[in-house]
Formats: sequence, structure tokens, C-alpha cells
Amino acid sequence: MTRTTLSVGIPNWGGWARGDWDSLLAIGRTCDDVGIDRLIVNDHVVMGADTSSYVWGRFPTTPDAPWLEPLTVLAAIAAVTERVRISTGILIAPLRPAAVLAKTVATLDLVSAGRVDLGVGTGWQEAEYDAAGLAFDTRGDLLDDTIGACRALWGQLPASYSSPTVAFTDTYCSPQPVQERLPVWFAGPMTRRNLRRINALGDGWIPIMGASLDDIRSGARQLRETVDRPLTVQAPAPIRTNAAGERDPAATMAGVPALIDAGATDVYTNLSVFASEPSGARAALEVLVTAFSKAVA
Repeated sequence: MTRTTLSVGIPNWGGWARGDWDSLLAIGRTCDDVGIDRLIVNDHVVMGADTSSYVWGRFPTTPDAPWLEPLTVLAAIAAVTERVRISTGILIAPLRPAAVLAKTVATLDLVSAGRVDLGVGTGWQEAEYDAAGLAFDTRGDLLDDTIGACRALWGQLPASYSSPTVAFTDTYCSPQPVQERLPVWFAGPMTRRNLRRINALGDGWIPIMGASLDDIRSGARQLRETVDRPLTVQAPAPIRTNAAGERDPAATMAGVPALIDAGATDVYTNLSVFASEPSGARAALEVLVTAFSKAVA
């Protein structure tokens, strides 16, 4: 049976780091030290002024807040870590030309000695697509074609690929990733289309924000019935509080067995939930690892 893993999101955006972006490298080293399985950063390339289409509540930053490019951040973290896996959760893959994305991710896998997991999705803000000169209503097709092209470039020398939005023949993308198959996790609800793309191109599923335990259970079941290879299902741990009303990492990790029962193979939480600033990162991470280990024992 595959061991359930623990992933922790690190804010590469907004004011949490208070401008001290070197703190992200220190946190990466701490994740390496204390036994976190995977470190995750997020993506927005640009932001439009109107964030009202963000349907999961108030958007966590103002549009002018800093947002570090995630693959660049992960390259820096890779240089100061040895064990922890590095991931995006998510990267808005259609905003990047497929050949450029394939090269960047393959290079990151090389310099990290094969520690990359690539979480991808379409994003939610039309202004990002406008700025990139792309049609927002084609974002699903762009996602499929971008990752399909990356798969070709990562697996063949030379590579050829043909789709409505990306096409090339006899094209070399070297170096290849270190991993024989670089894991790609697709985000979103378990629609028929997402099920098809995971079956064809993916190695995991990141349920849409706000997904219920029943949503995760249903989606994981559909994956098991459709895909004949091991897949990662990443589920967020519901945040729990203690008697004083404070967010409690140990109590939160106590909910992990229910997620595993629903089909999760990886449990996600964000560090900023339990550490109000980077100086509190080590203490929070140590508690999370200890509590998680007890929950999965």
C-alpha cells in the first residue's frame, strides 16, 4: 500500500513573508529537516483589477500585491534542499507556451534531482488570458494541448505533436526530465473532461477548492474505475480549532483518516494557516509532522 504523504503550501504571494523572500528558502530547508513530504507554491502571472470572479470567498491579496513566479521559486528552493519534493498547486499551464514550459520544468527536475510534481489547471481570471493574448474560453483546450505537448517533448527525442493549438515535428527538448515519467496533477472538479485528461495525461487529481468529503470520495472512485495505474489524490485537511478558538494543527491532522478513507493519498494544508509569519514556521511544521504521523500510524 502506498504511504499517505503530507504536502504543505508556502505563500509565495501577498504580505505573509513581509518582503523577506529569503525566508522561503529557510522554510524549504526546514521542510527538508522535519520530514514534510512536499512543498507547494502557487501561480498567478498577472492580475486584473477585478477579482470578483473568484468564487471561493474574498481573494487573499489585492491585485497589486507581489506574486513570485512559482517555478523560479522552486528552483531556488531546490538549490537549498535535498529531500522534500517541490510542486505547484496550481500552475496555470495554458499561460505558458508549451515548449517553454517543457524546457523549464525539465530543467527544474534536473537541478532538483527528480523531485518535481507539477500541479496544473486553467485558473479563474480572464484578465490573465487577455494579457497573454489568449482566449479565455479556450482555456480547457489550451490546458490539454499544452500538457500533451509537454508529454511529447519530455518523452521523445526528437518529438512530434499535433493539436489545434500546438504543433511541431522533429523537435528536440533536451535535457529530458530525470524522472522517467514526471508527475502531472490536474486540478478541478471531477467532470467527464477532467477524468479523460487525467486518464490520458495525468498522474493525480487536485479536487476543486471547497470540495466536500463526498466529492473527493466520488472523484477518487471514478479515477480507480477508469485509470489502471496508481494516481495521487490530494485532499485538503479541514481546518479545526482548539477550545480557545485558535487554529490547531494537531486537531486538523486528526481529520486525516477520514480523508484517507475517502480515497486521498496526499493531504494538503497551508503553512500560513498555522504560522502568522515565517518566524513561526518551524514550530508549526514540527507539530504538523508529529500529528500527521500519529494520524496515519
